[in-house]
Amino acid sequence: MTHTTTDQPARGASGAVVPVLAFAGIVVAVMQTLLVPVIKDLPQLLGTEPSNATWVLTSTLLSGAVATPIMGRLGDLYGKRRMLILSLAVMVVGALISALTSDLLTMIVGRTLQGFAMGAIPLGIGLMRDMLPREKLASAMALMSSSIGVGGGLALPAAALVAQHMDWHALFYGAAGLGVLSIALTLLVVPESPMRAAGSFDVPGAIGLSAGLVLLLLPITKGSDWGWSSGTTLGLFAASVAVLLLWGVYELRHSAPLVDLRTTARPAVLFTNLASIMVGVSFYVVSLVLPQLLQLPKATGYGLGQSMVSAGLLVAPLGLTMMFTAPVYARLSAKYGPKTTLILGMLIIGIGYGGGIGLMSAAWQSLVIAVVLGAGIGLAYSSLPALIVGAVPASETGAANGLNTLMRSIGTSVSSAVIGMVLANTANHVGGVAVPTMHGFRVSFLIATGAVAVGLVLALLLPKRDRPAEAAQHTRLRASSEEEAVLADAEEVLRGFRGRVLDAAGVPVARAKVTLIDRRGRQAGATVSAEDGTYAIVVPAEGAYVLAAKAAGHGPLASSATHTGDARAVDLDLALPGETVSA
Repeated sequence: MTHTTTDQPARGASGAVVPVLAFAGIVVAVMQTLLVPVIKDLPQLLGTEPSNATWVLTSTLLSGAVATPIMGRLGDLYGKRRMLILSLAVMVVGALISALTSDLLTMIVGRTLQGFAMGAIPLGIGLMRDMLPREKLASAMALMSSSIGVGGGLALPAAALVAQHMDWHALFYGAAGLGVLSIALTLLVVPESPMRAAGSFDVPGAIGLSAGLVLLLLPITKGSDWGWSSGTTLGLFAASVAVLLLWGVYELRHSAPLVDLRTTARPAVLFTNLASIMVGVSFYVVSLVLPQLLQLPKATGYGLGQSMVSAGLLVAPLGLTMMFTAPVYARLSAKYGPKTTLILGMLIIGIGYGGGIGLMSAAWQSLVIAVVLGAGIGLAYSSLPALIVGAVPASETGAANGLNTLMRSIGTSVSSAVIGMVLANTANHVGGVAVPTMHGFRVSFLIATGAVAVGLVLALLLPKRDRPAEAAQHTRLRASSEEEAVLADAEEVLRGFRGRVLDAAGVPVARAKVTLIDRRGRQAGATVSAEDGTYAIVVPAEGAYVLAAKAAGHGPLASSATHTGDARAVDLDLALPGETVSA
């Protein structure tokens, strides 16, 4: 059995932790839309064919998809702050490589490294769960989750402005500067989490998942170029199914898997992840359609004739609205729960796309669409981490949110492929140039509406009542005041162990790390003793556990205990290593 602890307790989290982590999420999201303003010029800028130039975007998508679950698991094992800084550092290196080259292969290498930063989103959510007071957690996670959209929305006008007035390599220098600033702020403000998962990193599982994801996402993103019925596309899809099935069998048999598929199969987790794919599809449709509609010349009869910068500014409210929705979500979720806010978000997205089909004839209408969709997507994105956190053990927060972020990435990949195919097949060809049509834009909005409808059904299928551990975690998320948080603490103590940590003289030990280990050797919970040596820890379910305690200057202690559903008092004497406490 492997037990892991931190060397020292985390420092107290300051009020700046949330904005610093959210800023890191925004910086990471910028990488996804950084090159949107210059997409059409990439073949000329890189001296290559259009089909080759798309690898500059595809490489970032693939590496981001691979990185999110892997970095989440590494954060659970070795420290979320440490892995967050590593993710940002790799992004900075990638941005500098891209800034110094116009060679296609070198550019792809740089863009691949930039994609690895996507792991910062689940890591930030995990840090928030481990450090923040419970009454502040819901709004903080909502802001972190929405940072994906906020960064993408704000990057469009900023990148367009830079691309219009400066050399395009300045985009990467700016991204590297933002990354360095984010690293510095994280080092200064964000403490390391004391929470650690038991076990070691599952290297074969990481290789298997990475191979399966690449085999799946590659034909999705390149299917339009290769042909959806081509041998290459179908062969890669078949290979992805085979690899992921074998990977799943391996993970189920592994004692410390990269992804706990049994946890993932719980209805609360499964339906949340499936709904996340639909939210990802709906988010990316507006990002693909509105900028093109706004920039098409008025001579087409339906184009709105806006400049690159103006189009970016008109779409920017999508991200801004998502950011301002976070505190609204916190209030709604505290009163009605994250399932209800997810359903409400889906309904608003559906209204935005349904109404948007008839609102494409003026620039101000695009602004209305962006605001409505931003509110809906903001509520939906904010609900997802709360639903995941409420359904998994604390030691699996990073990996579980990494998988959820991956589901959103798969949704955006599917959206990009499907909408790209629709717009290409409905385009008019003028002088050898494919011009998207209004019919194609409306069909795209209809597809988004259909995706939202599927997501709404999945949200409705989420369990109404959670198991005891999940209900306790939901209670924590919904506590909107100090009084409610205290009540939540009292309820949780009744479902777990409590007691004191003592030294050789029987004196209470403050700031001792107390870890709850289940029979499979995995961390099921953790806490730090108070100044008077007392501790209280929630138990996920009835059964046998080991309570491990450690403090500076004292040897570790491991005591066995059995939980039968009632409160259980267990004092931990650091002077007696290995002593067994009878159940």
